[in-house]
Amino acid sequence: MPLKASPDDQAQLLQLQAIDTRLRQLDHSAKTLPELATLVTLTSEASVLRQELLSASGALEDAKLELARIEADVTVVENRITRDTERMQASSSVKDVAGFEAELAGLRRRQLELEELELGVMERVETLEAAAHQSRAAFDEVQARIASVEAERDTALGAIASERTHAAANRSTIAGKLPEDLLALYERQRERYGIGASLLRGGVSSASGVRLNENDMAAVRAAAPDEVLMCPDSNAILVRTNESGI
Repeated sequence: MPLKASPDDQAQLLQLQAIDTRLRQLDHSAKTLPELATLVTLTSEASVLRQELLSASGALEDAKLELARIEADVTVVENRITRDTERMQASSSVKDVAGFEAELAGLRRRQLELEELELGVMERVETLEAAAHQSRAAFDEVQARIASVEAERDTALGAIASERTHAAANRSTIAGKLPEDLLALYERQRERYGIGASLLRGGVSSASGVRLNENDMAAVRAAAPDEVLMCPDSNAILVRTNESGI
């Protein structure tokens, strides 16, 4: 025995279908926000910049440690020069004075070598500091862009969630007024075929976009107003209204 439902109840299925279509669109929009793709790109860029920053910072720290070691060596040599100079000035032994002079000559050569190394490392530290600063600035800029896009994403998702909540509430209201067997059929067809109800307008099923042939239209015309019909092409419930062209 064919399912029966009042024309008004069947017409309510079109509202339900419109809401379900909109809900599906909202879910798709939430998954395909342009901000999401932008964040993927920015996050990848941030990862590269983070590695560059870590590398630049590491090279800078190594250079600073090297500079500290050289500075410590310079201090040691300077202290020895000061000590030997004082001892030489206090000595009355020609042999000891000659020994101090030879040692001081070696220490001054070593001092010059260390000072040249120190100058080179200082220049390298300065260059690495500039590179690290540039890397930090680039990384911070991308992080700021990520934060901005995340805020835009959250705003868009919030608007979608708000509309979805409102639509879901309307759906529940409409579904709650429909006969259980009619609603069950709608849900089953929607689950299977993607669309549960289709408007017959001017002989064309909105779900399939296909005009019903003469045999199908004859069957539609012969059916009672409360008989629930199925679209032969989309398998959705075929809803008849004044627009159907019967």
